[in-house]
Amino acid sequence: MRTIYPIFRYPDPRAAIEWLGVAFGFRVHAVHEAPDGSVAHAELILDTGMIMLGGRADAGPRPADDAWSVYVAVPDVDAHCAHARAAGAEITREPFDTDYGSRDYAARDLAGNIWSFGTYRP
Repeated sequence: MRTIYPIFRYPDPRAAIEWLGVAFGFRVHAVHEAPDGSVAHAELILDTGMIMLGGRADAGPRPADDAWSVYVAVPDVDAHCAHARAAGAEITREPFDTDYGSRDYAARDLAGNIWSFGTYRP
C-alpha cells in the first residue's frame, strides 16, 4: 500500500493530466470533477507510484532547478528521456551515471516542476 503521495497544482489540470501521460507515462487512476466541470482532484499512476494533482488559479513562481524534485524509478532512462523530450519536456539534466550505480536525468514539466528519473530503487 502506498504511503506517500506527492501533490502537484497546475493552472490547467486537464492539460497536465494529458501531458504527464504522454511525456512521462502516467496513467489516469481517477479524476474527480467540481460542480463546474473543472478538475477538483486527480490521481495518476506510474508503476507502483501515485501522484495527485489539482488546479490553481495562476501559474505560480517557477521553481529553481535545485529547489526540489520528485524521483521516479524507470527501467530505461535513455528511452524515457527521449520520449519526454519528444513530448516537449525541458530536459534540465541529460542522462548521466551516478557513483552509486544509477542512471538518471531530470526534466521540467509544463508548470515548471522538476522531475528526476532514474534506475535507482532503494
